[in-house]
Amino acid sequence: MDRTRMPVVFVGHGSPMNAIEDNAWSRTWKELGRTLPRPECILAISAHWMTRGQKIRNASDNRQIYDMYGFPQELYDVEYAPAGEPIVAKQVKELLSSEAAFDDSWGIDHGIWSVLVSMFPQADVPVVMMSTDLAADPRELYRRGTALRSLREAGVLILASGNVVHNLALVD
Repeated sequence: MDRTRMPVVFVGHGSPMNAIEDNAWSRTWKELGRTLPRPECILAISAHWMTRGQKIRNASDNRQIYDMYGFPQELYDVEYAPAGEPIVAKQVKELLSSEAAFDDSWGIDHGIWSVLVSMFPQADVPVVMMSTDLAADPRELYRRGTALRSLREAGVLILASGNVVHNLALVD
């Protein structure tokens, strides 16, 4: 089967409220979901899952994490728990070699689900979560990104989510 090379997408996910609000960000993510080639799987790299050493979630499910507090109940009522994809998780680990380890202690956090709920609202695209390795320097992170690029040819969308500022109380 001839596949389109999937892109790499970085989103500044901003406030988790974007998951329930109609605004420029949520509309843009909806448009991305309509215009990007449909992925077989998403490799999601979240700034909220910070580890020492590279961790990859290889479970067949993704429990949703509400890793924020002080928001309206409507946000906590959002359910987004796409399947995991252990085969892709294994490929990720093999591509990264020995520095990566499986770890299912995390789930799909708001840095990812608050974006994907707009991009793929049916939660019908499997997601493999990968941590942000705080011990890796920029050169090593670049090497890892290069190692993962072949996933794009296999229909895997690489989605990184973070933000420059995370203290929303100070922003307001």
